[in-house]
Amino acid sequence: MIIQWFPGHMTKALRMMEKEIKVVDAIIYVLDARAPFSCVNPKLNTIIGDKPIIYILNKCDLANTEYTKQWQEYFAKFGATCIMLNSTESGTAKKVENAIKSALVNKVDKLKQKGINTILRAMVLGVPNSGKSTLINNLCGVAKTITGNRPGVTKGKQWVKIASGIEILDTPGTLWPAFDNNQVAHHLAYIGSIKEEVLDVPSLSLDLITDLNKIDKQILENRYNIEIFEDDEPIMILEKICESRGYLLKKQELDYDRGAFAILNDFKSNRLGKISLERVEDIKKLKIKDRKQDA
Repeated sequence: MIIQWFPGHMTKALRMMEKEIKVVDAIIYVLDARAPFSCVNPKLNTIIGDKPIIYILNKCDLANTEYTKQWQEYFAKFGATCIMLNSTESGTAKKVENAIKSALVNKVDKLKQKGINTILRAMVLGVPNSGKSTLINNLCGVAKTITGNRPGVTKGKQWVKIASGIEILDTPGTLWPAFDNNQVAHHLAYIGSIKEEVLDVPSLSLDLITDLNKIDKQILENRYNIEIFEDDEPIMILEKICESRGYLLKKQELDYDRGAFAILNDFKSNRLGKISLERVEDIKKLKIKDRKQDA
């Protein structure tokens, strides 16, 4: 299945970022730890320029811890700050505040020597549903931004103060006009960065079954109490899931749509366990350009 989605508000968002980047000191780049590489938007390269970047491997509680640590090392070895984080956990976002101060310590010191106290400003970037607004609310300690477990909740810019002398600009989740790799598009769809309304969910579920089965067939076996054989096609596995869960229509026909939505929702909700869709070693397998220059 070929996936493309770039609604009009994302074009406006990119223009807004190009304008606001002039007044920010650093970038907070929020990535979903389950698919961090796919969350790096190549369209933002020219916008970010040489601003210091703090990468946030968010939702790390949903991903394989070992693989997430490898991604942390991957971004860090190019000189970028990279933090593993679960932004829904109270107090954890304090790490971000400290990272901002650390990344800009030279600027602050120089201004202090001149007797100037400055406000540090950072722009928060990320694909839809990566947890940007949740992170900011955690930093603030109160709900100052609108959040939701779906893409497209944040539609405009929001400046918020997170600490003395630090302000954060929340921005809409933004993709890129055309995906250069369909596997990247699939990963973004799995983690909820693309609206289900524009997706062929039954077809997407078959692709997810294929990808999960490559990672470990026990993921689906354990969740749905089924047995998967080596020659089972994805549609056969979906049928087994429907049968096991009793997803039936009239005349005992299998309800494929219900089964498809169940698999995708189970993945997004972490009911399938901690799963990483991407590993550092997969960069070449994905046949996509190494984005280390983004760090």
